[in-house]
Amino acid sequence: MLVDGFGRVATDLRVSLTDRCNLRCTYCMPPEGLEWLPKPELLTDDEVIRLVAVGVERLGITEVRYTGGEPLLRRGLVDIVARTTALRPRPHVSLTTNGIGLARLAEPLHDAGLDRVNVSLDTLDGDTFVRLAHRDRLPDVLAGLDAAERAGLRPVKVNTVLMRGVNDHEAVPLLRFCLDRGYELRFIEQMPLDPQHGWRRENMVTADEILDRLSAEFTLVPEDAAARGSAPAEIFLIDGGPARVGVIGSVTRPFCGACDRVRLTADGQIRNCLFAREESDLRGALRSGASDTELAERWTAAVAAKRAGHGIDDIGFLQPARPMSAIGG
Repeated sequence: MLVDGFGRVATDLRVSLTDRCNLRCTYCMPPEGLEWLPKPELLTDDEVIRLVAVGVERLGITEVRYTGGEPLLRRGLVDIVARTTALRPRPHVSLTTNGIGLARLAEPLHDAGLDRVNVSLDTLDGDTFVRLAHRDRLPDVLAGLDAAERAGLRPVKVNTVLMRGVNDHEAVPLLRFCLDRGYELRFIEQMPLDPQHGWRRENMVTADEILDRLSAEFTLVPEDAAARGSAPAEIFLIDGGPARVGVIGSVTRPFCGACDRVRLTADGQIRNCLFAREESDLRGALRSGASDTELAERWTAAVAAKRAGHGIDDIGFLQPARPMSAIGG
């Protein structure tokens, strides 16, 4: 198993398939984009599957989530999903996406075995979408959500980051939109992972603020805390249930003590925390002829060194060198 020094066991693997994205969301990258990783540095499809197989077959990984950048830009995505769901024991396989292109790929991904999707949606207003993402693609995102639901990729989860003075007034409309369509909404506190290093705590819409805004329109009752387990979201029943909404307070309500996640970047680096400043190179070892046993040993050592928490509140906190798009969500 992938056990760290505090007894936490990593069973949830987040795999970035690319650092590229077709949006330029302000909390993720600048309008002009970033310098993308050269293609030779990216893991090939076969390398991705080999490393995922090591995690699943040797190290106890039970959940695999493909992320980016934007994973729908990965040409071999459907085949990667099919090969992942063919592993034994079969992991639960999901995808985090901005939804652009999902209208075309939802059915093939479902047929390949994908279990569900998380789709980012920060606004229902076209002008605000352009302001946030620097692209006029809201209709494509909405079409992707609809296609995912029709394809059976349920529950379709929606991820929303609220930003003060930009879209924070949309908390209630976004929740009503999701309730009307059977989607599960997750509000996420904005985290210090932007390449511009412009994040400021005072500009962040907190979990408490989000709950206050929702409680003005809905009756929210916390779900049994024991049912949460290692999940990052606090879940609240809406008006008695069964509909639910989640709030991920990564900054003000950290859940590091129950974290079960480990990340593999698109260029083959293991990160034991989203905010880690150190990485362990599996790509170099893999391409140098390392055996699966040697890869597993490197991976185990990387997770063993995991710190107690992300340290955002520490005086000496420094953002990771990689921005969110290059880490994988």
